[in-house]
This record gives sequence, structure tokens and C-alpha cells, in this order.
Amino acid sequence: MKLNVGSIDRTLRIVVGLILIGLAASGTVGVWGYIGVVPLLTGIFKFCPAYALFGMSTCPMEKK
Repeated sequence: MKLNVGSIDRTLRIVVGLILIGLAASGTVGVWGYIGVVPLLTGIFKFCPAYALFGMSTCPMEKK
């Protein structure tokens, strides 16, 4: 599994995921807010299956 989520993207995913989960837990947005688990996990593992499917990456280029 090749990492494809860069640092800024990773931070945003984790923050958005935590916010959505927090809003769902407090009952503000309803059960659908638990979809925040997806960006949270992709941020934690630095891998996004959708990025891999479309050949995208936000990681900096590796120097050879």
C-alpha cells in the first residue's frame, strides 16, 4: 500500500472527521455524521482508496 495522502490533506481529513463524529455524537447532525470515520481513517493511515483508484496523490514527490 503506497501512501497517497500528504500532510495538509491528512490534517484536514483528521480535523473534518473528528468534527463530523463529534457533531453526530452530540446529536447535532444525526447519524449520517458518523461518515466522518472515513476521512478520519484515511488521514490516520495516509492512504485514500479513491485517490489510488484515480491515480492521484497529495504526497510530495520522492527524490531519487
